[in-house]
Amino acid sequence: MSDASPAPVTAAILVIGDEILSGRTKDKNIGYIAEYLTNSGIDLREVRVVPDVAEEIVAAVNALRGRYTYLFTTGGIGPTHDDITADCVAQAVGVGIDVDPRAKAMLLERIKPEDLNEARLRMARIPFGAELIENPISKAPGFMIENVIVMAGVPSIMQAMMDSVAPRLKTGARVTAETIEAGNLPEGGYAEGLAVIAKAHPGVSIGSYPSMTPAGFRNQIVVRGREPEALAAARTEIEALLARLQAERT
Repeated sequence: MSDASPAPVTAAILVIGDEILSGRTKDKNIGYIAEYLTNSGIDLREVRVVPDVAEEIVAAVNALRGRYTYLFTTGGIGPTHDDITADCVAQAVGVGIDVDPRAKAMLLERIKPEDLNEARLRMARIPFGAELIENPISKAPGFMIENVIVMAGVPSIMQAMMDSVAPRLKTGARVTAETIEAGNLPEGGYAEGLAVIAKAHPGVSIGSYPSMTPAGFRNQIVVRGREPEALAAARTEIEALLARLQAERT
């Protein structure tokens, strides 16, 4: 990847498909992309899920690509009639679309010429001016046009495409995350103090995450930030707050 940029690099994910909204298919891509981007110094700011409806896809693409550094889409680039993502992205960006000789050549690495019917050829339709994203698994490529990155919905293929496109992306300073155990202290007991600390350290993200364990509730506080000094200062204050509250309970 390129050298780290001082300005935040942001992203959104647009998940496309009726099968996701109906619950028939359980999304496995959002978490993977989120972690991948975080590790690359890119802030994921928004996720949307839209049906296989052209107007909604186009509207979402235009809204998100204008708001963030990158827009990643998953789903809707297969051979069937409801795979309309490529057409919608072309419409949103304002370019034409047709069978791309480069993409067709990729398909022919896996498909015999006599088996490359019209349905399969749909997977080679690429918006004019787009860069291809290699797909080492099934060969049907994704593509990147302007700041829109279009990938498959099948998790293994999407993951391979992420590896292919990653070197082309700008990155920012990575966010460091640290976890502080709050034990069995109730959130209500430290919420006010945590809010004061969060206000004092606006460059640090602070979150409280309760969970249920066999021994009862377990609370963890996670601090995230790009500046090591600010992160350390916030952590020190949180640990002091928790120690004081624990002492008051004994």
